[in-house]
Order: sequence, then C-alpha cells, then structure tokens
Amino acid sequence: MPISSVGRTSNRRGVTLIEMVVVVAIAGLIVAVSLPSATAGIDSVRLVSASGSIASFLNAAVNRAERRQLPMEVLIEPKENRLTLYSNEPGYTRELKMPDGIAIERVLDGNAVDPGDADNPPYRLLLIPGASAPGIGIQIANRHGSRRVVRLDPMTGFPRVESVPANK
Repeated sequence: MPISSVGRTSNRRGVTLIEMVVVVAIAGLIVAVSLPSATAGIDSVRLVSASGSIASFLNAAVNRAERRQLPMEVLIEPKENRLTLYSNEPGYTRELKMPDGIAIERVLDGNAVDPGDADNPPYRLLLIPGASAPGIGIQIANRHGSRRVVRLDPMTGFPRVESVPANK
C-alpha cells in the first residue's frame, strides 16, 4: 500500500528564522526611536529632583541658623557640583552633591547676573540668625539644556524653584 499524504496533518509548529528576524528588527526600531525621549525624560526628572534637593538644603540651613541661633555658612562650588553647609558646632558639616548629568551653572547674586563667568569660583553664603537671608539664586542645568533656578527669598528666607526659559 502506498503511503498517501492526503490524510495527514502537519505537526510542524513554531516560527521561522525570517519571522523572528522581522520581529526583532521591528522591536529594535521602536527602541531606537524612543530612546532619546526616554533619556531626556530621565534627565528632566533628575533636574526637578536636584532643584528640590537644593531648595531643601537651603531651607535646612536657614532653619538651623534660626533655631540654633548660630551663623551658618553655605559654600557653593560649581566646579565640584556641590553645596556644603558649615556651622560653629564641632563636627557639623553637611554636603549635597549634584546627581550625574546635572551641573551648577552659576550663582545669581541679587540683580548681578554674569552669564560669561568662565571661572565659576566658589560662592560663600553666610546666614546670620535674625538677619534677612541673602537674595541669591543657584542655576542648574541638565545635558539637554533645560535649566532651573533655586532662589532664596530675602523677605521670607524660603527657597523657591523657577524654570528658566530655553533662550537664556
């Protein structure tokens, strides 16, 4: 009796190599298109988080000066990307380091704005109990050019965060 293939069903299941390559290529294309926007989003979140951290750091310095009735010094170092808080109390030092991809661009001192300051020297801020807080701003930026300024309000002593327009 000859074997006929008429009554047989195929037991072959699975995907071919060509189908698998097409699916992987489509997935790779989607990842390649969405990666720049995802990294920009992550950098934006880092910028918001860093500006909140700076505001909290400055707020803690002002509060500590008032509550302990001790002068506090805040050292802002743009080249090292950090803020350091010093006190007369022995052993009291606090440091805030900026996350990767976030840079302290400059310190805005009252009305004086110097965008061409290539040196970016350290800036010392002295908080005296009972005195008004100095009106300064710390401008930070991410790799994509987004900027924020954390300003210390001289009237209230509380920091506030502002977005900087793209053309500045």
